Amino acid sequence: MARQVLRQGQLITTYGPGSMVDLPDDAVIVAGLENWAYESSDIPVIEEPRLVEKIRRLLDTPSVLLRSPPVSRDDGTGGFRPAVTVWRFPNWFVSQQVETNASGSRRRRVSHRNGLTNGKIVDANRKAHPVVPIRFVRACKRGHVGDIDWKAFVHGQEHAECMRDLWMEERGTSGDLDAIFVVCECGAERAMSQAARLELQALGRCNGSRPWLGPGTRERCGEPNRLLIRSASNAYFPQLLSVISIPDQSNALDEVVRSLWEQGLKIVQDASWLAQVRQLPAIGSALQGIEDNKVLESIRRVREGTTEASRPVKEVEFEALANVPEERIGEDPGGVFFARALPRSSWQSTELDSIEKVTLVHRLREVIAQVGFTRLEAQGADIHGELDVDVQRAAISIDANWVPAVETRGEGVFIQFKSQAIQDWMQRQAVRDRAAMLVNGFRLWTEGHSGSSRQFPGVAYFMLHSLSHLLLNAIALECGYPSSSLRERIYAMPDKGMFGLLIYTGTSDSEGTLGGLVMTGREIGAHLKRALDSAALCSNDPVCSEHAPVNRDGQLLLGAACHGCLLVAETSCEQRNDFLDRGLVVPIVTDAGAEFFAP
Repeated sequence: MARQVLRQGQLITTYGPGSMVDLPDDAVIVAGLENWAYESSDIPVIEEPRLVEKIRRLLDTPSVLLRSPPVSRDDGTGGFRPAVTVWRFPNWFVSQQVETNASGSRRRRVSHRNGLTNGKIVDANRKAHPVVPIRFVRACKRGHVGDIDWKAFVHGQEHAECMRDLWMEERGTSGDLDAIFVVCECGAERAMSQAARLELQALGRCNGSRPWLGPGTRERCGEPNRLLIRSASNAYFPQLLSVISIPDQSNALDEVVRSLWEQGLKIVQDASWLAQVRQLPAIGSALQGIEDNKVLESIRRVREGTTEASRPVKEVEFEALANVPEERIGEDPGGVFFARALPRSSWQSTELDSIEKVTLVHRLREVIAQVGFTRLEAQGADIHGELDVDVQRAAISIDANWVPAVETRGEGVFIQFKSQAIQDWMQRQAVRDRAAMLVNGFRLWTEGHSGSSRQFPGVAYFMLHSLSHLLLNAIALECGYPSSSLRERIYAMPDKGMFGLLIYTGTSDSEGTLGGLVMTGREIGAHLKRALDSAALCSNDPVCSEHAPVNRDGQLLLGAACHGCLLVAETSCEQRNDFLDRGLVVPIVTDAGAEFFAP
């Protein structure tokens, strides 16, 4: 087994179970959870009940644990015991010795691992040449992956027994699949471009190969195989669920409400009814000091039989962030979550009249867990932070009762918008027209992604998401953190009247971050102004502002958005730089009237 050092966080993102990793002299696939080695006396478990319940429901399992990825240990001889096993994959290689034939084509010998001698290809002159793993493999939409049967690909299934040598031949200088041929010395050949055409089914049907769960591991499949380049961006999409740890105060309140249910709370429908039943001594005493909105929400949960874990991730987070008290001098931030609202007088201006509240999150803890992965097509969390139960995700273990997770601690700035202001903006004709354009782009996108579970997020999400990216860049210039280390969470739930955005950062260090983002949040008015000013004109205008999804240029989920104005590092964006349009935030050079922020 090869050894390579990876950070813990990488083991649930870029290099999680089932991902393919290139090493200096080989290529491997990261093993499933059964082959992750922990010290028996030290198995780190992360506590986050809300996330555990989400995963339990998603995977339909009676119980599940969250564990930090294991750490390699010193073996006592100057080396170390790898914590995570990897399996060699793929099993086909190409020679690094390039030959040029009479036509000028460049070709390299192709060989199975079993045909190598001491890890090298030996030619007819008995000279050994180094090899590299072949970059082409087969995969299916269920996440299975395996070696291409190169003999069958070149000759067809009926002549796959040919034992002559195979070569990878490049004709021309483009490097396109049309110019790459697999050639057998018997004279048979086939272009790699045919492997990429799904309708030809040149790679046959999937046999359910799951090499990350151990050599020879399979399950029933039969989906058409597709060509996959191991290092391509669509080779591995981890399915992640994340929550921000919120103090669980609702459970205690729910218990109080249940105890008083028959004494009068079961008839409460709104604040006026609640005011009347508060006059009853038992109820008034038990609910003293608790805000009406919290009591009414608890009554709703008890009536509907719901729990915090069954509610959308972002709905719970929004309520916690939007209902914090105003900051007071001398308070000492403590616990895993500590947030206080800025006094309105410290940021209020005419331009920011649509903002309801600005909250400084001094301490926050985010827990991220991997529950599976997909290939070929990303199937991440939706705009509410939930994963689709029906997605055909690949398993990261055979029957483990735990999933890998990491926790980060940091800080953030939360901006809540007035619900009525956004609802009124959404009703404007110019906004409806621009929304229709974005919907048409999304429909075109779904035609080419029939297996995706994505839903159109709504025009409010587009606007808040675009504003978030503008703020990310503006704040990064002042807070001391690079923009790639800042992250976002967008809250756009029109049916709940919840609109806001959270910009935050975090680190795996138990001490958290240094407070630069919170300090920057105190000047949020200046940062918003700078962000809006920067959005009015893009360095790529007028091309950028003229862009429409229906142009069919591949950017079907973007309005006026490009690398010159809105696109940020994908580690910062919760939607992989999709669903962006600055024309909904400010007037742009080719369109005005749909902007949320008037000049």
